Amino acid sequence: MKSAVQHLLGIKDLHQEDISLILSTAKQFKEVLQRPVKKVPSLRDVTIVNLFYENSTRTRMSFELAQKRLSADVINFSASTSSAKKGETLLDTVRNILSMKVDMVVMRHSASGAPHFLAQHIPAAIVNAGDGINEHPTQALLDAFSMIEKFGDLKGLKVAIIGDIMHSRVALSNMYLLKKMGAKVKVCGPPTLIPKHLVEALQVEVTYNVEEALQWCDVANVLRIQLERQNQPLFSSLREYNLAYGITRARLEKLQQSITIMHPGPINRGVELDSDVADGPHSIILDQVENGVAVRMAVMFLLSNPNRS
Repeated sequence: MKSAVQHLLGIKDLHQEDISLILSTAKQFKEVLQRPVKKVPSLRDVTIVNLFYENSTRTRMSFELAQKRLSADVINFSASTSSAKKGETLLDTVRNILSMKVDMVVMRHSASGAPHFLAQHIPAAIVNAGDGINEHPTQALLDAFSMIEKFGDLKGLKVAIIGDIMHSRVALSNMYLLKKMGAKVKVCGPPTLIPKHLVEALQVEVTYNVEEALQWCDVANVLRIQLERQNQPLFSSLREYNLAYGITRARLEKLQQSITIMHPGPINRGVELDSDVADGPHSIILDQVENGVAVRMAVMFLLSNPNRS
């Protein structure tokens, strides 16, 4: 990556060549992961702390597995069982961790901008594993990697992002990345879940009709409805949402073309995505999970080896 890139805080900060380098490095690591011996000594003697202030299953396991595949020393931190519950500040927590000679911090936090705050105050490399409703850069990178595996290139690819755009850090990172790499992006969902200022700023198309979005796209990246981030009801009910915007087999069977289905997880089955679609032949959701390990290996390798960037 460019010498100025010391952290992965968001896709917004990356150049096209940075993204291409991460994805090409991930391809090499995916080849490593197909071998009988999947472990390499690339980050031996590098200590990484996973600093998770929000619950996570896929992302945390993916990062931890990637770190172990790279032979890094790993420390797992959970806010629910730490001194943070006693009132210790984020900065004090991290300073204490750094005094143990940590080289990199992988951080998830409910506050947008928390990784950026850390990057200004500590010398370790920071990897954003999701901050509030801001960004989730490694998810966008693994989504891009999965699409390239399927289609060969992102340039000109039509990607519909469907669902809770307002509260989705996955949506924002994907929009930044896809636009930088030459893909065409259309967002779809209820008007109450699509912030007008955001789509205008990013110059992406908008539709409130899911059939129109599906008829247009090559890929539908379907987002979870994030009820935990909604301070007030933004649609009538989950059943009504499913009827209006849920991706069902019946909707896919009406299409003139075959499309690819993606989802960052966890899936609300029967709400934004029906089980026979999530588990069906159109879906590459499990490929996304598999590719997450290779992509996260690439990110941590490149940040720990700036002379190779």
